Amino acid sequence: MRAVLALTLSLAAFPAFAQSEETVTIDTPLGPVIGTLETPAGDPAPVVLLLHGFTGSRDELPVTGTDEGVFSRTARLLAEQGIASLRIDFRGSGESPGTFAETTYEGQVADALATLDWLEANPAVDGQRLAVLGWSQGGLVATAVAGRSDKPDALVLWAAVANPEESFGGLLGAETLEKGLALGDAAMPITLPWGAEIELKQGFFEGVTTFDPPAELASYAGPLLIAHGTKDTTVLPTAVDAFLAAHEGEEESWIAEMDHVFNAFTGPETLDQMVGETIAFLKPRLQ
Repeated sequence: MRAVLALTLSLAAFPAFAQSEETVTIDTPLGPVIGTLETPAGDPAPVVLLLHGFTGSRDELPVTGTDEGVFSRTARLLAEQGIASLRIDFRGSGESPGTFAETTYEGQVADALATLDWLEANPAVDGQRLAVLGWSQGGLVATAVAGRSDKPDALVLWAAVANPEESFGGLLGAETLEKGLALGDAAMPITLPWGAEIELKQGFFEGVTTFDPPAELASYAGPLLIAHGTKDTTVLPTAVDAFLAAHEGEEESWIAEMDHVFNAFTGPETLDQMVGETIAFLKPRLQ
């Protein structure tokens, strides 16, 4: 394991490629998933599947001082370095059909597994050189996608949820978790700490109590990069130790003085450092 603190590779150290993007629809057994495929110019490139977080969407949180979201910016930076990406809206999120109240961890895992199959068969990218990157709840999903499929040549976890009861208990409150397990077919309205109003059904809360991301990760033996912030109060930094203890194989961690959103509310600097480290990790493993 190599732990890296604070300073990382600059993106300026890499040559830049021209790129293009298109909106795509992935047909899955459970319904269509909408995504954005971003590709560099030239021959089909290795590709990264980007999995967004709880209540997020494929472009993800706006980055202060830019006209981009965390994932749309990441996708552009990846493409500039010769790596394609597909960022998706899970069903019920963003532009994908469905209702958010139906969201479950297992449903999102199914979306991502079907998307991996789509990427493998897509001639626009090299689906035999493939990585998965998940942020927060998307990282939780990514552990199962990697562990159950064993397809990714590399896995990247950004501030990934390791203990759902701890993270969502802190976010939603223990009383909400308890009530959620007794909803039956009803949907519970919830106001999140930042003011957003959502609804969730019992299936989501059942996943919070039963889904075990480190156990899912234990089935994946490929290269792993974990990025996490010392100031993250949404997913505590102890998640890093849980994942490293569960994973047997090549692994690196990048720990920086950042919050759960990579200091995006103050600008892109920390995010760009993390993306630079991510690219440096991915490039030799996707050759």
